[in-house]
Amino acid sequence: MNLCDINEIKTILSRNGFHFSKSLGQNFLIAPWVPEKIAEECEAKCAAVLEVGPGIGCLTAELAKRAEKVIAVELDRSLLPVLRETLNEYKNIEIVNHDILKLDIKKTCDEIAPGMPLVACANLPYYITTPVLAALFEAGIFKYITVMVQKEVAERLAATPGKKAYGAFTVFANYYAEAEILFSIPPDCFIPQPKVTSAVVKFKMREAPPPCILDRNMFFAVVKAAFSQRRKTLLNCLSSYFARTMSKKDMEDILNQCNISPDIRGERLSLEQFATIANEIRRLDMDFKKITVEKIDEIE
Repeated sequence: MNLCDINEIKTILSRNGFHFSKSLGQNFLIAPWVPEKIAEECEAKCAAVLEVGPGIGCLTAELAKRAEKVIAVELDRSLLPVLRETLNEYKNIEIVNHDILKLDIKKTCDEIAPGMPLVACANLPYYITTPVLAALFEAGIFKYITVMVQKEVAERLAATPGKKAYGAFTVFANYYAEAEILFSIPPDCFIPQPKVTSAVVKFKMREAPPPCILDRNMFFAVVKAAFSQRRKTLLNCLSSYFARTMSKKDMEDILNQCNISPDIRGERLSLEQFATIANEIRRLDMDFKKITVEKIDEIE
């Protein structure tokens, strides 16, 4: 069975009464080199793989050829009979019909693949890229996470300070992992064809948060504040965000103490510089204990 053959795909989907859902951002691969290359790059060998959104199963099958176990999480119930047909020959695949954003990822992996090294792999629709990545990051159980996303999103995730694509979520991703763009995928590799080019990003997860960050919540708050008004200087952004707890002059003194120009913009700061600011704020005033950023996906 060729799960990337467009005619075979249409036959299988028609036989199972499946219709594409625009609301779920469904686009299935029809270029065999793509799932093969993703499976080769995602460190699946000798590991268990959590796959998000298996679709018709073309990437799932490639993962199953390499991994010890594949846990395929699919939200769309109408795809379950399709997957039972297309993946019938693979005995190391467990299909979980659930919303990844409501799933206890760690518990599920522990139950299905106890004691195995874990990696994650996903073909993510644009509208849930940020929250799904946040959930995978915060699960804290994966050695690598490899995702296919829109190319512009990939560029944001892997951007460096000073680049146009560099933003708050870039820094948040860097808190958890080191990102690398592997390759791009043109629209004609999918059915139906999306309007944009996609790209595959691989994250090598950190074993622990960067040691320069002393307070996670304060660090996240500073990053969120710095990018809240991108056209404004760092001083204006931070002093506005922290206005109820310190004066603009106090914030300027903090930035000078950190050897960071008050006139710089947040997009030019490294993770280490954000950490330096956050650490200094925390050192000077312990009244910030209530500052929290509950979810990474609040940051865009």
